[in-house]
Amino acid sequence: MERPGAGGINSNECENVSRKKKISEEFEANTVDFLVDMPFATVDIQDDCGKRIKSDRVKKRKTKRKDYQPNYFLSIPITNKEIIKGIKSLQNTVIQQDKRLAQTMVRDGSFHVTLLVMQLLNEDEVNIGIDALLELKPFIEELLQGKHLILPFQGIGTFGNQVGFVKLAEGDHVNSLSEIAKTANKTFQEKGIQAGESRSFNPHLTFMKLSKAPWLRKNGVKKIDPDLYEKFISHRFGEEKLYRIDLCSMEKKKQSNGYYHCESSTVIGKKPIGIQELINEALHRETIGLNTYITGTMLTTSSLLFNLHNIIR
Repeated sequence: MERPGAGGINSNECENVSRKKKISEEFEANTVDFLVDMPFATVDIQDDCGKRIKSDRVKKRKTKRKDYQPNYFLSIPITNKEIIKGIKSLQNTVIQQDKRLAQTMVRDGSFHVTLLVMQLLNEDEVNIGIDALLELKPFIEELLQGKHLILPFQGIGTFGNQVGFVKLAEGDHVNSLSEIAKTANKTFQEKGIQAGESRSFNPHLTFMKLSKAPWLRKNGVKKIDPDLYEKFISHRFGEEKLYRIDLCSMEKKKQSNGYYHCESSTVIGKKPIGIQELINEALHRETIGLNTYITGTMLTTSSLLFNLHNIIR
């Protein structure tokens, strides 16, 4: 029987190394697929054959993520029923043409616009993030000067035909939202939080992602066919008024309504609300308080009064 030379490895060891390498590559690929839905995503990460692009640009991005892996984000929730109804109609239209795509759809409770992504490694950093979000409020209100920021959504776009989203229509509101995102990035970074990305801010409202159903690629579905959403190319979905910004987790279990786990929220400006909306907002904030309590952080009486003041003022 021949013995392997010094430093050699047998076939079983080779197999284990190969398996570990494969798992690592799959994890890395899934990470890229998830992050392509962020507001800074502007490039196609797959070629026409469905293979990963091996450009220096992608390699550099992957290397950076070894140290910086966003797991939290600032979310502007979509609450306008007209917008939600329009997106659900769009999703149903796509599914009617290809039922396999049903699993790629984003739940209506999850509809949002991402303002900023960040990395929060522990509860202390989460609390710092909560403080940063509260400090962001007066800067935003000063920027808006008492006016409401209205976000109109119209038309459809994709990121490399892998992620489908509803576009934010062009206008001055885009500059205002970009300035808010810039201010948020600065506020969080000044507190020592790793946040943001090098690419330009590209706000959007995602309605489907092929990465949610990876088995589709094996069945020949490698891209989102533009014909599937052709009727909605110029469709006006409605307007969302910026009223609330949430600090959400990408990894923690979502709420029962499909929305992300929310650590904290801040209300921007004033919004005339009815009894039911007041109840819904109070429940939302109580949910945040419960989640914070469970993770070991007690809400103080003063913070509760502050939240109630924001709701009813």
